[in-house]
Amino acid sequence: MSHSGARFRPPGADPIVGCMFAVYAARIDRDQPLNGLESGERPAPERRPGWSTVNVRAASLNHHDLWSLRGVGLAEDKLPMILGCDAAGVDEDGNEVVLHSVIGQTGHGVGPDEPRSILTERYQGTFAEQVAVPTWNVLPKPKGLSFEEAACLPTAWLTAYRMLFTNAGVRPGDSVLVQGAGGGVATAAIVLGRAAGLRVFATSRDEAKRKRALELGAVEALEPGARLPQRVDAVIETVGAATWSHSVKSLRPGGTLVISGATSGDRPSHAELTRIFFLELKVVGSTMGTKEELEDLLAFCAATGVRPVIDEVLPLDRAREGFERLASGDLFGKVVLTHS
Repeated sequence: MSHSGARFRPPGADPIVGCMFAVYAARIDRDQPLNGLESGERPAPERRPGWSTVNVRAASLNHHDLWSLRGVGLAEDKLPMILGCDAAGVDEDGNEVVLHSVIGQTGHGVGPDEPRSILTERYQGTFAEQVAVPTWNVLPKPKGLSFEEAACLPTAWLTAYRMLFTNAGVRPGDSVLVQGAGGGVATAAIVLGRAAGLRVFATSRDEAKRKRALELGAVEALEPGARLPQRVDAVIETVGAATWSHSVKSLRPGGTLVISGATSGDRPSHAELTRIFFLELKVVGSTMGTKEELEDLLAFCAATGVRPVIDEVLPLDRAREGFERLASGDLFGKVVLTHS
């Protein structure tokens, strides 16, 4: 990773006044996104009314960060942009906190007419020593969750929580198919579904990932496209084109397909429209979640002992390694970056 002339400061080293170490998008490269990734000194957040500055202890990677480097949701005129949506840390009063990543969901801290955005689209992100967010977006971290675990929740795990319990509307005893076991949202959906008493099926091209899905509580883990032993009440879809037809065919009449991503492309060759209308299937789009849903998710984890699946924890100055793992798909669960 290019360090723009700056090196990572070890704990206790003196920072440049008014600056902090950060990992950021310096350029947009749609074909080779990691070419735009740099690290080095960036301006520390400035105080502003209604906002809080949080000292970041842990932040997790999401596919959103890779898409940002491709220019999806991130305009050239916003560069350089510190990446990272998710974080847990300590606020100005010494409280251990988790951040809700959606800015502009209400008028708190921003103008009432400001459109909704995720950190790193309009505002600097969490892959830094500090991040500033509206105070409304700061939630208490449950004591039973580590900073690393809490940092996994606000994007991937919140997305999975909303997909399952708000948009799919599943209840204990229902059946769910989770496509693409191993990704952050899919892994979260397996764990949350099992903890909520769902019958969870999962797919993956990778045998090791299918085995891990079973260990996390899936009743069966199959190769993509394999026939399920039963039609399911809901499908959690983040893969897109490669699994779309299988997702539609796996639903019972009246079932619900919830989609929050399309990592394999957003234009399936077979839309299955006849099956969708004939069986009265529901297709629901889902993006992130509300602050209230994040509060519910934090309480759910605290009450049940459910913990995010972490693939690897890396120091902030080794962020490029985490991005490479994410880009290759060679991971199971979340990659977390830490700063002491």
